[in-house]
Amino acid sequence: MRYAEKVKRYWLRRLLGQPISLYLLPFTLYLLACSSNDGMFELKGKFKNFNQGELYVYNLEGKAKIDTIRLSEGKFSYLIPLEDTVSLSVVFPNFSEIPLIASPGTTLKMEGDASHLREVSVEGDDNNKLLTKFRLHVNELTPPEAVKAAADFIREHPASPACTYLIRKYYLLKAKANWDEAYKLLTVMAEATPDNKRLGQLKQQVAELRGKKQGGTLPRFSALTTAKRAVTNGDLEKELNVISVWATWNYESQNMQRQLRKYQKQYGSRLGLLSICLDGNPAECKRAAERDSIHWSTVCDGLMWDTPLLAQLGIYTIADNILTDSKGHIIARGLSYADLTKKIEETFRPKAK
Repeated sequence: MRYAEKVKRYWLRRLLGQPISLYLLPFTLYLLACSSNDGMFELKGKFKNFNQGELYVYNLEGKAKIDTIRLSEGKFSYLIPLEDTVSLSVVFPNFSEIPLIASPGTTLKMEGDASHLREVSVEGDDNNKLLTKFRLHVNELTPPEAVKAAADFIREHPASPACTYLIRKYYLLKAKANWDEAYKLLTVMAEATPDNKRLGQLKQQVAELRGKKQGGTLPRFSALTTAKRAVTNGDLEKELNVISVWATWNYESQNMQRQLRKYQKQYGSRLGLLSICLDGNPAECKRAAERDSIHWSTVCDGLMWDTPLLAQLGIYTIADNILTDSKGHIIARGLSYADLTKKIEETFRPKAK
């Protein structure tokens, strides 16, 4: 199928049933005028034991939902325009996810049994062949063994786009990120692909994160809340202070916000709170905060993972958090829901006489 026809199908699907904006129309016409087929990425799939339903597509570099895929009779076809290679994740209704590398001009095929999602294969190019082989291999490994296997893969295939996904999964998007080891592996990757600007930016971010570990001091910052008020590090001077990250599209982080609301009522002015919302729509974030009775300062600038405050604080995942004392010393960070609850309750538990 010609590129123009593929783009036409894509935009008709996206705009069907919706008013065509005057801003979208020129862009659509421009795409239709293109004659190359290099700009489209296509994913086809077929699953046993999954007749009807929906899958969700997330951008693993932005950690945001970008689309929904509908299955009919166990099959689906998904087509989008791409300008560059990105890491995507296809998420199933039971929250299982299958990572893949999406590149312009590539068609991938995803097949498997919905009752054995860990064995799903993704075929179509060498990048996904390698990633599928690795994913099937680590199914048989313990978590520490899987981390070592990820490091071995990166050292063996440092130029593979799959390496960025493995760095994020096994070293950064963890309750306790291993920034030192991530930086070493990113250095190996950067030497193999010196012209990769996004990789260079990630390496720089990790370098900054290495200096903001537990035991340090909260860096100086200033940001604007959804109520249009300035908030700074100096505002976090309570007995215990919690900086948390949440989004309306992330259930775990919302659950953590509800728990913090409970503790705010229980401990009052002894507990300082600041939230950072990663929604792309600040107005939606503000409505959600008001609906859930989140009355403390919330920062949401609509930039999602590009929010400057995240880089300043060394926050790299959701749901993440930083705990400080009254003098700004970082006493914990990256706690799980259970550990955060335990830490707060221990802090305010009456001391035995």
